[in-house]
Amino acid sequence: MSRALIAGGATVAFVASLLAGQNASAASIAPPDKITIDIATVNGSGCRQGTAAVAVSEDNTAFTVTYSEYLAKVGVGAGSTDFRKNCQLNLVVHVPQGFTYAIASADYRGYASLVNGATATQKASYYFQGSPDTASRNHPFRGPLDDNWQATDSTEWGQLVWAPCGVKRNFNINTEVRVSAGTSDPKKTTSFMTMDSTDGEINTIYRLAWKECEES
Repeated sequence: MSRALIAGGATVAFVASLLAGQNASAASIAPPDKITIDIATVNGSGCRQGTAAVAVSEDNTAFTVTYSEYLAKVGVGAGSTDFRKNCQLNLVVHVPQGFTYAIASADYRGYASLVNGATATQKASYYFQGSPDTASRNHPFRGPLDDNWQATDSTEWGQLVWAPCGVKRNFNINTEVRVSAGTSDPKKTTSFMTMDSTDGEINTIYRLAWKECEES
């Protein structure tokens, strides 16, 4: 990796690719020129400063965020605000002239230990700076659960939120992990959910859809 920022647990990889299986009349090939991705900021209780490393690939078409403390928990040993953790990535994506892009899908993975009666939610939202259009997805989980988890966000072509053509707007990805004791007894049990990687092989992959801008 050619660039790294220290800012906040799971590994996040952003990979430029053509959205597979889309309507041939709507989808276009990805731009032939390189795109570049700059990480403007990484902020949040799940990626506080010093607990995340951000690196951009040498070809500038991917980036990885490795977290070490993206963990939400309730019950014994948990603080009053530990039930919810979040992280916001603010990205500057430089796109070749004449093209625009959108997030087509994203895969999230982590680990959950939820006792009977406890629940958890993984949430992500995506939006361009200054735009009222926000795409949000929620994935609920219910105890008993003591295993790895995976969630996929995918958007139909007609519902994609596209970057405005000819205007540079930072792209924001907000993620959240929330755990609730539910009907379990938080004085006797502990439930938690992480979005992290200890072996460097758990990735969240964001896939780009591309289309050509219409001439004005």
